[in-house]
Amino acid sequence: MNALVNMAAEVPENPLVPPIPELVIGLIAFFIVFGFLAKKLLPNINKVLDERRKQIEGRIEDAEATQAEAQQVLADYRAQLADARHEAARLRQEAQEQGATLIAEMRAEGQRQREEIIAAGHAQIEADRKQAAHSLRQDVGKLATELAGKLVGESLEDVARQSRTIDRFLDEIEAQAASDATKAEAGR
Repeated sequence: MNALVNMAAEVPENPLVPPIPELVIGLIAFFIVFGFLAKKLLPNINKVLDERRKQIEGRIEDAEATQAEAQQVLADYRAQLADARHEAARLRQEAQEQGATLIAEMRAEGQRQREEIIAAGHAQIEADRKQAAHSLRQDVGKLATELAGKLVGESLEDVARQSRTIDRFLDEIEAQAASDATKAEAGR
């Protein structure tokens, strides 16, 4: 044994190569620890990893569903916005048409009222003219009768004759005035 010890002492030990008994004990301990880890810890680690993977996949699916829902809501919103714009344009158009109709009606009503006022004015003027003509006839008749009575020296009291004479005289004056007006218009 001495020889063995001497041999062992003679061969220099390589620091990179461990002694064989240590290597065997180290390998046995490694396999025991590896077996323990494989039996006890590896299923727990795989379980946690599977849960995380499922959780991540679930979140991805939720995110995709939420994104699809958001896209649908956006599409609905855009459709509603387009409908609202079309409705607003339609209402604006109707309001413009109603405004134009209302303006036309108001103009027609104003025109009608103006024509009524003008017709009423003409009727009033005509009535006033007839009243003035009648009053003038009476006054002219009285004055003419009085003047004729003073010239003749007698009273001319026959009312029927007075009326006929006055009416004939005034009719001749009116006819002459109308013929003068017609000549004046023809000369223009």
